Amino acid sequence: MPDIIQLLPDHIANQIAAGEVIQRPASAVKELLENAVDAGAAEIQLIIQDAGKQLLQVIDNGKGMSETDARMAFERHATSKIREIDDLFRIKTMGFRGEALASIAAVAQVELKTKRAEDTAGTYIEIENSVVKKQEPVAMATGTSIAMKNLFFNVPARRNFLKSNAAEMRHIVDEFIRVAMAYPDIFFSLSANGQQMFHLEKGTLKQRIVQILGNQYNAKLVTVQEHTDYMNIRGFIGKPETAKKTRGDQYFFVNNRFIKSAYLNHAVASAFQEMIAADSFPAYVLFIDLDPSQVDVNVHPTKQEIKFEDEKIVYAFVQSAVKHALAQFSITPTLDFDLDPGIQQLDAVSKPFTEQRKNEASSSSLYQTFTQKYAAHKIDPSHKSELKHWKDFYTADSQLTDERNKMTDERGPMTVNTGTDVQALSTSGYHPSTLPDQDFTQLHNTYIVAATNKGIILIHQQNAHERILFERYQQAMSGTAVATQRSLFPATLQVSPQDAVMLNEIIPDLHQLGYHVEPFGKNTFVIQGTPADVEQGNESFAIELLLEQIKHFSSDVKFSKREKVIRSLAQQHSVKAGRSLTQKEMKQLVDDLFQCRQPNVTALGNPTYTELKKEELEKLFGK
Repeated sequence: MPDIIQLLPDHIANQIAAGEVIQRPASAVKELLENAVDAGAAEIQLIIQDAGKQLLQVIDNGKGMSETDARMAFERHATSKIREIDDLFRIKTMGFRGEALASIAAVAQVELKTKRAEDTAGTYIEIENSVVKKQEPVAMATGTSIAMKNLFFNVPARRNFLKSNAAEMRHIVDEFIRVAMAYPDIFFSLSANGQQMFHLEKGTLKQRIVQILGNQYNAKLVTVQEHTDYMNIRGFIGKPETAKKTRGDQYFFVNNRFIKSAYLNHAVASAFQEMIAADSFPAYVLFIDLDPSQVDVNVHPTKQEIKFEDEKIVYAFVQSAVKHALAQFSITPTLDFDLDPGIQQLDAVSKPFTEQRKNEASSSSLYQTFTQKYAAHKIDPSHKSELKHWKDFYTADSQLTDERNKMTDERGPMTVNTGTDVQALSTSGYHPSTLPDQDFTQLHNTYIVAATNKGIILIHQQNAHERILFERYQQAMSGTAVATQRSLFPATLQVSPQDAVMLNEIIPDLHQLGYHVEPFGKNTFVIQGTPADVEQGNESFAIELLLEQIKHFSSDVKFSKREKVIRSLAQQHSVKAGRSLTQKEMKQLVDDLFQCRQPNVTALGNPTYTELKKEELEKLFGK
């Protein structure tokens, strides 16, 4: 019998490795940008065509490579950073395994130009399917330019698995931001299809954060700076008011390498406990510096998941540092020349801080949380904390604000209510499509009470309106578009580059739903019109909230992009709890609800109404 085990050919082995390293264009962006950083570049340009499927090019002014190194760089496991096994435990560079260029060359057409400062001419290499097609001298400036064309041209099945251009572009922008954020002393630029999306000048870390995340963070960042013999932490956290419903603006770096760590995310979130809503996520850009021997960065092909030697120490240190920064932010006095003179007359300011008051303050759990030794990692449960009263104060009054009535849903993120017994509602044997002619009663400005032949029904006005709008928008997507009311003074909306990519993707769907939005230059859009039945004046806020809600849905793969838009706008435009309705409005709401295909639940599974039969009412009174 002949032997049946044999070695894979190199070009097949390279394609298999490419499946681990180069999953999409963004994977190549990460590897090529990190190589440019390791080369000591002061300026790095990223050029994209067709979301990286047609062209992905990185140009840097780093130290370049010799002719021999340029050829060797495309061999598997060829690296300049490891000589012996101990080097694996002292890694301080971004790349080190020598797989990236070999993997890229296996699934794309690659052109490399590189030159060292001491060389008179550079080297040009053209590689296709791991085979060198051309090599010749070239005149160029010091540095390296590597272009990756026609990704997965020789693996059509892999190419078919790529997402839409907008989706792939979002991933590219994410990887670009993660590298650019870690190196504010390097100039970065990103151009896509001939249009520049990012132009990040050299500067401080705070300047880079504001450049990337937006000017709204300029006055809302708190410095985090702690040093110990074991590890250091530096960076910025957003003030509590910057917390969002999504994790978008959260960046952790260990030894300048971006990582994903739910464990450390929890450490930061726990430090914000009681300062932000439980369903919100704080913004932060934090850098942890510690001995490379205490970290294993080689546990995942993308190197975004790492292993700490002692996770508990790192967790406690991060939590303590963030709490300390928040404490300093809270107690440091600021000089405000525009302070209302009336504030000076308040008891808290005008009355002396007596010994009795001092003792009362120092005995509080909040004070002890920040002052007791070794207690920086401890936060009392919410039912014991004084901050709970502040939360209750705001949540109680926020239901009555005009802003809530018009636009905002303060109930928190949209979560599917899996506990609803939909079957019981829909098969109760009673379908109130025709209610007796009557006057409706509104209870607590939230519920509509109606009498039926068999008892009473209680309708939640917001849930009911959500179901009505959801089905109305579904029909608009497949039929006649919602009527648009043109704005006399169009609103201008400026968003982050990541959100600009997302907004461009959903503009056709927004047109069907009555929003007339047009691009207007770099990351700027003009809202020319809004749905005819929506009050004008808050259209910019409506689009911003829509983008935030779509990002909240991003982890739910069962929803298409169009479905996310419909669900978000249905929730956003629904009449909110706390708003008083006239008899005509209540009747219209009830009639529209029971003309829906599925009137008993919202699109998220929450009940729109519940029924109390006459027998159940009699049991309540012992009859």
